[in-house]
Amino acid sequence: MVDELLYEVDGHVAVLTFNRPERMNTISHTMLAALSERLLEADADRNVRAIVITGAGRAWCAGLDVAESAEGKGIGSESSGLSNGGDFDLRNAPPVVLHQIDTPTVAALNGGAAGYGLDLALGCDLRIAAPKAKLSFAYAARGVLPESGGTWLLPRLVGAAQAADLLFRARTVTAEEALALGLVNEVVEADKLMAQALTVAGEIAATAPLAVRAIKRMLRYGDSENLEDHVQRQFLALLPLFRTRDFGEGLRSFLEKRPADFEGR
Repeated sequence: MVDELLYEVDGHVAVLTFNRPERMNTISHTMLAALSERLLEADADRNVRAIVITGAGRAWCAGLDVAESAEGKGIGSESSGLSNGGDFDLRNAPPVVLHQIDTPTVAALNGGAAGYGLDLALGCDLRIAAPKAKLSFAYAARGVLPESGGTWLLPRLVGAAQAADLLFRARTVTAEEALALGLVNEVVEADKLMAQALTVAGEIAATAPLAVRAIKRMLRYGDSENLEDHVQRQFLALLPLFRTRDFGEGLRSFLEKRPADFEGR
């Protein structure tokens, strides 16, 4: 049986690949649990300092597998526990896990992202797109809404007015349009996409991992805190960093004008 979600670690970078190219990398019921498990596995691995997520073939992820659901054996079926509300614990759903882990994530958008797949892409910390990648906000044209955090994530990326425009009009934007809107960080040629994504992930991995994880936590908390509370939290997060080996290495490397060798301790 073909593994629908590939996972490998190269150096300090983990790579997750949606591997259903014949179905535009739509997510099956089994892939949901596997994706959460792999994200948590990477986050718990002290050797992993960044995660790259990409897709096999010409799509990044076209959403949940509605064809599987129509056959009565996938997401939304009685057996999945997701029909009529079900008892599925959304606290363990991939978009929530993606948001909560402290390891930085980079989406290498090799192709289209839509539906659930688009929400996952928006949930990554950085997005790098190939020229043919498209982001489809066609929820309203299908009679649904972003089911996995899109209405929370999108306004934070582009502002409320732009989010409303994209969603109300069910727009699909090209990679270049997404770049102009601030939805992706950069657009690179398709044959250079993974190399660039791995370069960016490698640059993240070369910085102090404990500090990066703390920074990501602060960015997450900053969404719901006022300035005074957030400054207090930052101070409390900074104190333990002062006691790390990496803090000392950062100072020494700066004074000695050399690259730092961070160990994550």
